[in-house]
Amino acid sequence: MRRAWHAEWTKLRTDAGNAWLALGVLVLTVAVGAGVAMTSRCDAADCGGDPVRLCLTGVMAGQAAVGTVAVLSVGNEYGTGMMRTTLTAVPRRLTVLCAKAAVLTAVTLATATAAVLGSLLVGRLVGPGRGFTPEHGYPALSLTDGPTLRAAAGSVLYLALIGLLSLGLALAVRDSATAIGIVLALLFVFPILARVVADPDWQRHLQQFAPMTAGLAVQATVGTDRLPIGPWQGLGVLALWAGAALTAGGRSLRTRDA
Repeated sequence: MRRAWHAEWTKLRTDAGNAWLALGVLVLTVAVGAGVAMTSRCDAADCGGDPVRLCLTGVMAGQAAVGTVAVLSVGNEYGTGMMRTTLTAVPRRLTVLCAKAAVLTAVTLATATAAVLGSLLVGRLVGPGRGFTPEHGYPALSLTDGPTLRAAAGSVLYLALIGLLSLGLALAVRDSATAIGIVLALLFVFPILARVVADPDWQRHLQQFAPMTAGLAVQATVGTDRLPIGPWQGLGVLALWAGAALTAGGRSLRTRDA
């Protein structure tokens, strides 16, 4: 397992495109979160805003880069024929899957942690100037605050799970373009359907079932009782999606030739 892990790490870090995509996760997450934080306002006490969730909005943009890294880590191997070399060197295909998942998760967790901390720092600096002050019921953002810590840790885990979901789908379909299209559809089509459907019950069910909507519930620190699904339960839904994708990908890896 150690040799397989080292091989996957070598492949991931020596591809210059992956480094740029990882940088894209960091830049997109912080930049989009900063933009939202700087354009939001709270002009009265208990205005209903959620400064933590606002400055973490960039996670929705960063997830696209995370998914792309995960898909390309598999798609490029199938496209170049390198997967045959990988499976010759490591015949145990479950070991290959575990090594890929472990390396991807480690890299994503490190990048996502930096991105989330950067976003919170921007929110802490910008928030008071936009009306999110103690006088309006919003103390300065701090990881010592339980809900803020949960939102931050949950956002990091969210991005890691998006990576695993994308990895599993890429192994299942074996084509980068198709896998990226499926990932983006899973993330963004459900929220669109929830807005289109008129029935409130169906809207709620779609929000509870959708990987992005459910998973990002973990970011909420205000009005959590009004969410379609609880913060950790929502992240659990995303974990189920990721587990299902990895199961499908693992089955494809075991039963089909490279």
